[in-house]
Amino acid sequence: MPKEFNIQVEYSNRHIHPSRELVEQLFGEGYELTQEKKLSQGDDFAAEETVQIVGPKGSIEEVRIIGPEREKTQIEVLLSDVFKLGMEIPVRLSGDLENTPGVKVVGPIDEVNLEYGVIVAKRHIHISSSDAQNLGIEHGNIVRLKVGRERGLVFENVMVRVDEKFNSRAHIDLDEANACGISQGEQGVILID
Repeated sequence: MPKEFNIQVEYSNRHIHPSRELVEQLFGEGYELTQEKKLSQGDDFAAEETVQIVGPKGSIEEVRIIGPEREKTQIEVLLSDVFKLGMEIPVRLSGDLENTPGVKVVGPIDEVNLEYGVIVAKRHIHISSSDAQNLGIEHGNIVRLKVGRERGLVFENVMVRVDEKFNSRAHIDLDEANACGISQGEQGVILID
């Protein structure tokens, strides 16, 4: 019989984690992002700034920037965006950018053609080291995540990411949240076989 543990579930819409170089190309030299809202992990924040991303068949406007800047730019889109952009986009964990497609990113000052960096984010769980130890799970484990009520689902293949600095949260995207009808911050259940 599987063990069950409650965890807060957060979902995200499409967004971009820009490099410092990209921020300056799109917004101007020395530009600093404006924090709109603090996010649950580390120093991450949703910025007031947005950009447009352009694929071979279409574009998406008002893609939120997430700060602080990273070493390499990463754009996370929804699986439903694949059709609008006209691209094949792999499902990957954050940071796994090898052999990913690029897009054009349009800001208020300039536009940049990125060679790579677009992914559909793999669903995952950020968990603190102490919580992971208490649950008997380790970094890299795969678990199931039960979410929702009337339209509830069990998500398979949920990657566990462990770090002492993490706040324990499950992360899915907006498509997945809509499929199971949950609200931001609802409780889900980690299922461990």
